[in-house]
Amino acid sequence: MKNEATERAKMPKGTSAVLDSRSLQNSYATLIPILKKGMRVLDVGCGTGAISAGIANVVGEEGYVVGIDSSDHLIAKGKADYAAISNLELIETDLFKYNPAEKFDLIVSARVLQWLSNPEEALLKFKDLLKPDGEISILDYNHTALEWKPAPPASMARFYKAFLNWRADAGMDNEIADHLAASFHQLGFHSITSLNANEVYKRGEESFIDKAGIWSKVAESRGLQMVEGGYITDEERMNAIADYNAWIADDAEWMMMKLNDIRAKI
Repeated sequence: MKNEATERAKMPKGTSAVLDSRSLQNSYATLIPILKKGMRVLDVGCGTGAISAGIANVVGEEGYVVGIDSSDHLIAKGKADYAAISNLELIETDLFKYNPAEKFDLIVSARVLQWLSNPEEALLKFKDLLKPDGEISILDYNHTALEWKPAPPASMARFYKAFLNWRADAGMDNEIADHLAASFHQLGFHSITSLNANEVYKRGEESFIDKAGIWSKVAESRGLQMVEGGYITDEERMNAIADYNAWIADDAEWMMMKLNDIRAKI
């Protein structure tokens, strides 16, 4: 199950546009108030390092940020994109094999634990990498609480249901945003808090078509894996993309993705 989730979580080469469009301000704003100058921060599952770079700017030259990701092509792109940021280091490695010489004041992970079949093991690894009284912030989704207005085309509704099944069959938790606080408690963390960080996109906003259109991008990339696994046909995938793009262009009013920032200390 663990290996299956790992394989399904891999982002295909050439599909980093969604990650590149993210920033600390537009994709992890709840984190900003707890960042302090001089902090040593670990960003787990950093992708191309777009959010990591923003964190590095906030903690300043006296601070240091390490971003780790298991995808070599994402790390390579991030190293090229952010080479000028001297207090940012991006490393290709597996979380469970990462053993740095120095521990961290803060560990963050945005939209990553949703792709693991063993999130509790990851939290225990985070615990081991923290300094005394260090803090963890996990930003993640409850995919079952996604809302569209009006309802999307039937073809996309079928695709989305298949997407949730594809994830669940690999052991991924589709409701992880609402389960992490209990996991922190069971693992002995304290000062556990959860902040609402829902992503709401409304027609008329500059980024609406791009942001609400994320499910076409998912169908284009993850959908290929789902076809290979027999969860949908390629015809169904292509119909979902075409119908959803037309719906976004003409009918969609808003989309809300349920997202929580869950924090805890050791």
